[in-house]
Amino acid sequence: MNINYKTPEELKLLTDKSRPETNALLKKLKKKKPKRLDDVVHSLHYEAFDNFDCLDCANCCKTIGPRLIDKDIERLAKHLKMKVADFMDQYIRTDEDGDFVFNADPCPFLLPDNYCMVYESRPKACREYPHTDRKRFYQILDLSHKNCETCPIVLEVLEELKKENF
Repeated sequence: MNINYKTPEELKLLTDKSRPETNALLKKLKKKKPKRLDDVVHSLHYEAFDNFDCLDCANCCKTIGPRLIDKDIERLAKHLKMKVADFMDQYIRTDEDGDFVFNADPCPFLLPDNYCMVYESRPKACREYPHTDRKRFYQILDLSHKNCETCPIVLEVLEELKKENF
Protein backbone atom coordinates (compact mmCIF):
# COMPACT_ATOMS: atom_id res chain seq x y z
CA MET A 1 0.00 0.00 0.00
CA ASN A 2 1.55 3.27 -1.09
CA ILE A 3 0.06 6.36 0.54
CA ASN A 4 0.98 9.89 -0.44
CA TYR A 5 0.09 13.16 1.22
CA LYS A 6 -3.02 14.83 -0.17
CA THR A 7 -4.49 18.17 0.79
CA PRO A 8 -7.96 18.22 2.34
CA GLU A 9 -9.22 19.67 -0.95
CA GLU A 10 -7.76 16.74 -2.90
CA LEU A 11 -9.15 14.26 -0.38
CA LYS A 12 -12.62 15.83 -0.60
CA LEU A 13 -12.58 15.48 -4.41
CA LEU A 14 -11.46 11.85 -4.23
CA THR A 15 -14.03 11.07 -1.52
CA ASP A 16 -16.82 12.69 -3.55
CA LYS A 17 -15.74 10.85 -6.71
CA SER A 18 -15.93 7.45 -5.00
CA ARG A 19 -18.94 8.26 -2.80
CA PRO A 20 -21.54 6.01 -4.52
CA GLU A 21 -19.20 3.00 -4.47
CA THR A 22 -18.15 3.67 -0.86
CA ASN A 23 -21.75 4.16 0.29
CA ALA A 24 -22.66 0.80 -1.25
CA LEU A 25 -19.81 -0.89 0.61
CA LEU A 26 -20.69 0.77 3.92
CA LYS A 27 -24.34 -0.21 3.59
CA LYS A 28 -23.32 -3.82 2.97
CA LEU A 29 -20.90 -3.83 5.92
CA LYS A 30 -23.47 -2.32 8.30
CA LYS A 31 -25.99 -4.97 7.32
CA LYS A 32 -23.64 -7.97 7.47
CA LYS A 33 -21.27 -6.87 10.27
CA PRO A 34 -18.63 -9.34 9.01
CA LYS A 35 -16.72 -11.09 11.77
CA ARG A 36 -13.40 -10.56 9.99
CA LEU A 37 -13.92 -6.81 9.35
CA ASP A 38 -11.84 -5.72 12.35
CA ASP A 39 -8.99 -8.06 11.41
CA VAL A 40 -8.93 -6.79 7.83
CA VAL A 41 -9.16 -3.11 8.84
CA HIS A 42 -6.51 -3.49 11.54
CA SER A 43 -4.16 -5.18 9.08
CA LEU A 44 -4.72 -2.33 6.60
CA HIS A 45 -4.20 0.19 9.43
CA TYR A 46 -0.80 -1.21 10.37
CA GLU A 47 0.29 -1.54 6.75
CA ALA A 48 -0.76 2.07 6.10
CA PHE A 49 1.13 3.40 9.11
CA ASP A 50 4.22 1.47 8.01
CA ASN A 51 4.09 3.46 4.77
CA PHE A 52 3.00 6.91 5.88
CA ASP A 53 4.33 9.44 8.36
CA CYS A 54 1.66 11.64 9.92
CA LEU A 55 4.28 14.37 10.37
CA ASP A 56 4.24 14.77 6.59
CA CYS A 57 0.53 15.57 6.74
CA ALA A 58 -1.11 16.81 9.97
CA ASN A 59 -4.37 17.52 8.10
CA CYS A 60 -6.28 16.45 11.20
CA CYS A 61 -4.45 18.98 13.38
CA LYS A 62 -4.85 21.69 10.78
CA THR A 63 -8.52 21.28 9.91
CA ILE A 64 -10.54 19.37 12.51
CA GLY A 65 -10.56 19.75 16.25
CA PRO A 66 -10.89 16.96 18.78
CA ARG A 67 -13.77 16.76 21.20
CA LEU A 68 -12.21 17.33 24.61
CA ILE A 69 -13.29 15.50 27.72
CA ASP A 70 -12.66 16.79 31.25
CA LYS A 71 -9.62 14.50 31.71
CA ASP A 72 -8.07 15.93 28.51
CA ILE A 73 -8.52 19.47 29.76
CA GLU A 74 -7.09 18.65 33.18
CA ARG A 75 -4.11 16.81 31.66
CA LEU A 76 -3.35 19.63 29.19
CA ALA A 77 -3.65 22.32 31.86
CA LYS A 78 -1.28 20.37 34.12
CA HIS A 79 1.16 19.87 31.21
CA LEU A 80 1.17 23.61 30.55
CA LYS A 81 1.35 24.39 34.28
CA MET A 82 -1.91 26.33 34.14
CA LYS A 83 -5.05 26.33 36.23
CA VAL A 84 -7.89 24.52 34.49
CA ALA A 85 -10.03 27.66 34.43
CA ASP A 86 -7.22 29.69 32.84
CA PHE A 87 -6.56 26.95 30.28
CA MET A 88 -10.25 26.87 29.38
CA ASP A 89 -10.41 30.65 29.05
CA GLN A 90 -7.40 30.71 26.76
CA TYR A 91 -7.89 27.59 24.60
CA ILE A 92 -11.42 26.15 24.82
CA ARG A 93 -14.85 26.95 23.44
CA THR A 94 -18.12 25.06 23.46
CA ASP A 95 -19.27 23.99 19.99
CA GLU A 96 -22.80 23.78 18.57
CA ASP A 97 -23.22 20.28 20.06
CA GLY A 98 -22.24 21.46 23.54
CA ASP A 99 -18.84 19.75 23.37
CA PHE A 100 -15.57 21.32 24.46
CA VAL A 101 -13.20 21.94 21.52
CA PHE A 102 -10.15 24.07 20.88
CA ASN A 103 -11.06 27.64 20.01
CA ALA A 104 -8.87 27.75 16.89
CA ASP A 105 -7.89 25.84 13.76
CA PRO A 106 -5.23 24.76 13.26
CA CYS A 107 -4.70 23.28 16.69
CA PRO A 108 -3.06 25.84 18.98
CA PHE A 109 -0.41 23.23 19.88
CA LEU A 110 0.61 22.33 16.32
CA LEU A 111 4.16 23.49 15.61
CA PRO A 112 5.33 24.64 12.14
CA ASP A 113 7.11 21.29 11.57
CA ASN A 114 3.83 19.42 12.28
CA TYR A 115 5.02 18.21 15.68
CA CYS A 116 2.64 18.51 18.61
CA MET A 117 3.76 20.76 21.44
CA VAL A 118 1.73 18.69 23.95
CA TYR A 119 2.11 15.24 22.33
CA GLU A 120 2.56 13.26 25.55
CA SER A 121 -0.53 14.96 27.03
CA ARG A 122 -2.63 15.20 23.85
CA PRO A 123 -6.39 14.60 24.02
CA LYS A 124 -7.85 11.10 23.82
CA ALA A 125 -9.46 11.88 20.45
CA CYS A 126 -6.03 12.80 19.05
CA ARG A 127 -4.47 9.62 20.47
CA GLU A 128 -7.13 7.48 18.79
CA TYR A 129 -7.37 9.26 15.41
CA PRO A 130 -7.97 8.09 12.69
CA HIS A 131 -9.75 5.22 14.52
CA THR A 132 -8.80 2.58 11.93
CA ASP A 133 -7.42 0.33 14.68
CA ARG A 134 -10.58 0.44 16.74
CA LYS A 135 -12.64 -2.64 17.64
CA ARG A 136 -16.15 -2.96 16.16
CA PHE A 137 -15.13 -0.83 13.21
CA TYR A 138 -18.61 -1.30 11.71
CA GLN A 139 -19.86 1.15 14.38
CA ILE A 140 -17.85 4.03 12.93
CA LEU A 141 -18.25 3.45 9.20
CA ASP A 142 -19.96 6.80 8.59
CA LEU A 143 -17.37 8.66 10.67
CA SER A 144 -14.61 6.90 8.75
CA HIS A 145 -16.17 7.92 5.45
CA LYS A 146 -16.20 11.54 6.66
CA ASN A 147 -12.58 11.18 7.80
CA CYS A 148 -11.60 10.28 4.22
CA GLU A 149 -11.84 14.02 3.56
CA THR A 150 -9.08 14.68 6.12
CA CYS A 151 -6.84 11.63 6.38
CA PRO A 152 -5.09 9.93 3.44
CA ILE A 153 -4.81 6.75 5.53
CA VAL A 154 -8.56 6.45 6.07
CA LEU A 155 -9.20 7.02 2.37
CA GLU A 156 -6.73 4.28 1.46
CA VAL A 157 -8.10 1.85 4.07
CA LEU A 158 -11.64 2.26 2.71
CA GLU A 159 -10.41 1.95 -0.88
CA GLU A 160 -8.60 -1.28 0.04
CA LEU A 161 -11.73 -2.57 1.81
CA LYS A 162 -13.56 -2.34 -1.53
CA LYS A 163 -11.20 -5.04 -2.84
CA GLU A 164 -12.17 -7.47 -0.08
CA ASN A 165 -14.90 -10.01 -0.57
CA PHE A 166 -17.38 -9.29 2.22
